[in-house]
Amino acid sequence: MKSTMLLSLALAGALLSAPVAAQAPARTVIHAGKLMAEPGKPVRGATTIIVENGKVVAILDGFRPADAGAVLIDLKDKYVLPGLIDSHVHLTSDAGGLAGQLEEVTLSPAAQAFNAEVNGMKTLRAGFTTVRNLGDGDGATLALRDAILAGKVQGPRIVDAGNAISGSAGHMDGSLGYRDELRPYFQGAGNTCNGADDCRRAVRLQVGRGADVIKFASTGGVNSRIGAGLGKQMFDDEAKAIVDTAHMFGKKVAVHAHGADGIRLALDAGADSIEHGTILDEVEGLLCSDLVDGERLQGTAGGERECL
Repeated sequence: MKSTMLLSLALAGALLSAPVAAQAPARTVIHAGKLMAEPGKPVRGATTIIVENGKVVAILDGFRPADAGAVLIDLKDKYVLPGLIDSHVHLTSDAGGLAGQLEEVTLSPAAQAFNAEVNGMKTLRAGFTTVRNLGDGDGATLALRDAILAGKVQGPRIVDAGNAISGSAGHMDGSLGYRDELRPYFQGAGNTCNGADDCRRAVRLQVGRGADVIKFASTGGVNSRIGAGLGKQMFDDEAKAIVDTAHMFGKKVAVHAHGADGIRLALDAGADSIEHGTILDEVEGLLCSDLVDGERLQGTAGGERECL
């Protein structure tokens, strides 16, 4: 296990009792009754974990005494494992469909920020110390990410996509489903694009807002507000422009894609991950297995398949 692996599921829960803005102790000693340290290897028995400045620096057999001045955390009756990572969350809301649409016009950005903080803590208490938040129009999770890093509030490490991108009338077009006279208000977010140059602009906007990763939708979705299906809803040059611009800025690209044609479009453009991959065929499955960094196809809790 890499020495930089962050705190464990059980340790995360133990540390939640510390003051919000308190600095982590310089040295922490953890006595773990059982330690799941490396995938595919047996669970370790009595183990001492040494943490310095928030990072694991040593894993030792048995229960070793804590040095003077070190903080001792007793987890002798607990299972301890590295913090989990959830690669697709939406912290500002649990709602979908009409309920989600209603929230867009009834919840203020401040209310969404409180939702994000509450959901972030639910995630952390479940053992997920890092999450990738793939879509937030008002910047609540960008602000929460920064507040957590600054030690102002508690929560998981957040890798944030800012506002997800699509073509106009695509899955990320927030103006869909509203009366014509209201649509210009929702189109002001700047996350929809038409043509390659405009899609480059949309990516630059999210990079400028501080996004860690770029997300776009190449297909329709289950919660789309127009009956355009789950197939491709973006041209090849638009998708390539988004990916190339994001990569130029050193950002990886996650793509919402259900239909096989939209999955192929994203993979051909150089996407780094495919979200959902519901109607994946054999060819796209093979392409997914060749994604960069050894990323591969795997199942999700909801039964969908994703290239991760």
